[in-house]
Amino acid sequence: MANSEMKVYGGIKLYAGTGSPDLAQKVADYLGAELCGRDVLVFPNENIFVKLHGSVRGQDVYVIQTTSSPVHRNLMELLIMLQTLRLDSAARVTAVVPYLCYGRSDKKDQPRVSITARLVADIVQIAGADRYMTIDPHAGQIQGFFSIPGDVLKSQYLLVDYVNQKLRASMKDPVIVSVDLGYAKKGRNFALGIDAPIAFIEKRRVANDARAEALTIIGEVEGRDVILVDDEIDTGRSLAQAVNLVKENGAQRIYVAFIHPIFSSDAIERLGALPVTEYITTDSVPISPEKCQLLGKRLTVLSVAPLLGEVIRRAHEGRSVGQMFNE
Repeated sequence: MANSEMKVYGGIKLYAGTGSPDLAQKVADYLGAELCGRDVLVFPNENIFVKLHGSVRGQDVYVIQTTSSPVHRNLMELLIMLQTLRLDSAARVTAVVPYLCYGRSDKKDQPRVSITARLVADIVQIAGADRYMTIDPHAGQIQGFFSIPGDVLKSQYLLVDYVNQKLRASMKDPVIVSVDLGYAKKGRNFALGIDAPIAFIEKRRVANDARAEALTIIGEVEGRDVILVDDEIDTGRSLAQAVNLVKENGAQRIYVAFIHPIFSSDAIERLGALPVTEYITTDSVPISPEKCQLLGKRLTVLSVAPLLGEVIRRAHEGRSVGQMFNE
């Protein structure tokens, strides 16, 4: 059956928020489509105004907007765009959120706190989303917070493929090191992907301000090249502790592979001072040219645009997404 006969809602309509315009353009290029026109204005009172340049009545619409810094501006902009599309009678609206904010607020791990990830899931649906897409949320249970269908995508294979193609042959007895025990399962999958052993860093969270204390290594790193893996780097403090710990335990060259480059506060300066050979990440979160310059050639950014673009195409045509991952 031809693709034109499989489509349900006519052509794909792509809209980009202001949070990740470059990534949105790459997705559009992958699909051979154009980003639809819209105005996003911020009034002096900080209220956000959105207006579409054309009708989306009866169309299949995808809004690409990451919710990294400025988090609340980007989140509110996403919600307003979703409602605008719903009010214009779009047939189906999908929120494409490469990085989903509040992913760490996924449970009540102490008294009198909120589960903000659940709140975000609720308001995305209330704003008008029929479906959602996101990449590697911090906690798997976040999928259960949504009562609308969605695609939770894994981009780790991008990092694994890069390591196998560019680094594996020249590495000395490589070992994957999970920065914390919470990433152990995904770290094991990474290790299987490059046929290497795995080690773990045990650490203990000591405050609510994201500080943590790295304690010990479970596994062997002495005399080996190390690839430290994690889902995101925020302030870089935990990573700095991990790098220093594996170095003290005899690691040779150190690589860092992670999905979301949040780089809050002075993280980029902290990373720049570490004895790391290469940082490997994705463009799920935009990195400013100034931050890229500080890491220079040590920074490799792999694009998730083909991943998002292919999933959008398959969702639009009613084809399996799992087949992309042999699932």
